[in-house]
Formats: sequence, structure tokens, C-alpha cells
Amino acid sequence: MSTLSNPHPQTLRKSASVKHLPVNLFASVMGIAGLSLAWRQASQAFGASPWIADVAGWLALAVFVVLGTGYLVKAAKYPAAVASEYRHPVAGNFFGTITIAILLLSTVVAPLSQPLAEGMWTVGTVATLAICFAISSRLLRGKIDAAHAVPAWFIPGVATLDIAVAGATMPMPWAHEVNLFAMAVGTMIALLFFTMIMARMIHHEPVPAGMVPSLLILMAPFEVGFLAYTNMTQRVDTFAALLFYFGLFIFLALAPKVFRRGLPFASGWWAISFPLAALAIAALKYAMFVQAWPVTAIAIVLLALLSIAIVVLFVLTLHILFNGDLLGG
Repeated sequence: MSTLSNPHPQTLRKSASVKHLPVNLFASVMGIAGLSLAWRQASQAFGASPWIADVAGWLALAVFVVLGTGYLVKAAKYPAAVASEYRHPVAGNFFGTITIAILLLSTVVAPLSQPLAEGMWTVGTVATLAICFAISSRLLRGKIDAAHAVPAWFIPGVATLDIAVAGATMPMPWAHEVNLFAMAVGTMIALLFFTMIMARMIHHEPVPAGMVPSLLILMAPFEVGFLAYTNMTQRVDTFAALLFYFGLFIFLALAPKVFRRGLPFASGWWAISFPLAALAIAALKYAMFVQAWPVTAIAIVLLALLSIAIVVLFVLTLHILFNGDLLGG
């Protein structure tokens, strides 16, 4: 519902409540943190000023604190609403955005405090593995409607790849084995879910309009996989290139379906932010390796697109927050 279709906007504002704070809004932290990491990569690749990365990093931290506080209040005052959101076959997957946000923020704060980064990464790793096991166990109960096989499924499972993305350089003696375990889990889940989700998209009805932005999540396993693999092996090889280019192909195939007129804006649009950030970071890293101008041009275009997308999403989110749509239920 928008204020244009609501003849009594004052009533809508009065009904706004933290009870309606959607968990999928934590994807905004992922996107903004991803923007920070992308500009940090651009500083290494092209000597870009680090101030954009720093500003985006601080903004990501601030947004996480605000959303985290709000969701804790929601959990305390409206536990039934949180439980209902978690049990939902689609929305429940977005609880993985909270743990991924913590992992990405550990990378954001690493230049400021390595001990803090290590602590955040450890907390994020435990939480990510826990949510992965919980959601996977729920799926293994059986009798899952094939229509629920949507890109959001990737979030809690493939989130384990982000453990290796953020933790490949962690100095703890046990970190390497945890990263390998996380990569193994994330890789196999990505292969399984990609097959199931593509089969659903081919053989069943198109996803509802509100879920169209989440289609870009389909490229995330390949670009996050590229980052995890190259961070762990400390090299860019042919296998890494295949991951990058297939993720780029998926983006080019799905972008016309996502970025088109007529789709209403909602918090779910933040689902495009981190997949786009992962693609931009991977492109920048690959461009540094191949030193070919077409790849460099692609990386620059993707970085610009990511930056514009984050600004637009942030402004539109503030708009629906202030007009009462975001928390109006």
C-alpha cells in the first residue's frame, strides 16, 4: 500500500510499528558493506581514493546497529511475529542476511582493529553455520512445495561461502579448516539449490512481482564462490575465471527482467545489492589479474552501477520509511 492509494495517510503512520520491521532489510547492510569492499578493491586496482570505502563502511556499521536494535526490540515485544517470519518458507531464509552482514562487517573493520575483526568473524561464522544447519534441517523434513524453491534459498546455505570470503586471512590456527569446511558446504548446497531453483523457474509459474529483485541472487554463488576460492588459494586461475564469467552471464540474462518499469519498490529490492556488489568486487579483482581493457571497462561499469543502485535503494528506503509504508504492516 502506498500513500497515493491510501486516502488516510495519517492512519497509516499511526499504525507503523517495529512489529513490521522486515528481516530482509538486513540485506541493506550486506549491500552497503559490499559497496565499501568494492571501493576498497578499486583503490588497489586503480588507485581510487579510499574515502568512499570508508564512508560506506561506517554507514554499513550504523545501519546494522539501527536495524539490530530495532529487531531486538521486535523480538522482545513481538516474539510471535519473529517466529512467524522465521517459519515462513521464503522469508525465513533472510535470517541469513544477519549473519552474512556480521561476516562482511568483520572485513570492513579489519583495517581499524584486527582483534575486533577476528571476534566479529568468529561470531558471524558460528551464527552462519547455525542458521545453515537450521534451515537445511527444515528443508530435509520433506513435503516442500516446489513453488517455494526460489533464489532466497541460497541465502542461509551459500552464506557459508562468505565465511571464507571474510576469513581467508584470519590468523587463528583453526580458521583454515573452518574455511575449508564452509567452502565445501556452500559449494555443494549451491550446486544442489541452483539445479532445483532453475527447474522451478523453467517448469512452474514465474515468481511473483515482489520477488523479482531476488532473481539476481542466482549469480551470487558464482561470484561469492570466485571471491572465496581466490581468497583461499591466493591466485586467480582458469576455474576462478569460469566462476566469474558464468556469474556475469547470469547477471546479463536476468538484468532485463529485474530492472524494468512497473515493479513496485519495497524492502525486498535490497536483495539485488549484495549480488551486484559481489559481481563488482569479483570483476575488479579479475581485472587486476588479466590486465585487459575490456575486463577493466566491465569492472568500472559494474562499480558505477553498484554505487548508483545503493544510493537509489537507500533514498527510496528512507522514503517508504518516512511515509509509513515500511513499518505500516
